[in-house]
Amino acid sequence: MYALIQIIALITQVIVVLVIVQFVIGLLFSFNVVNGSNQFLVQVYRSINSLLAPVLGPIRRIMPDTGAIDFSPLVLILLLQILMIILTNIPA
Repeated sequence: MYALIQIIALITQVIVVLVIVQFVIGLLFSFNVVNGSNQFLVQVYRSINSLLAPVLGPIRRIMPDTGAIDFSPLVLILLLQILMIILTNIPA
């Protein structure tokens, strides 16, 4: 059981890092710090978006429209943290 919780924790950490990287690259593009013609970052951003789309899509459908601000990554991180708190507090 402990090994399964560790595997879930590792997957959770990877997803959180991907969400943060996606957010930072999106900010770099939004504020023109990085040019949109930088093919490497565009490809990384698209790859991360395609990895996270199945997870963020249902959250985006449930949440109300907030305009230009997308809170679904924040909700995903919170849900993953709640999951990890629940799993780590299960008695062995």
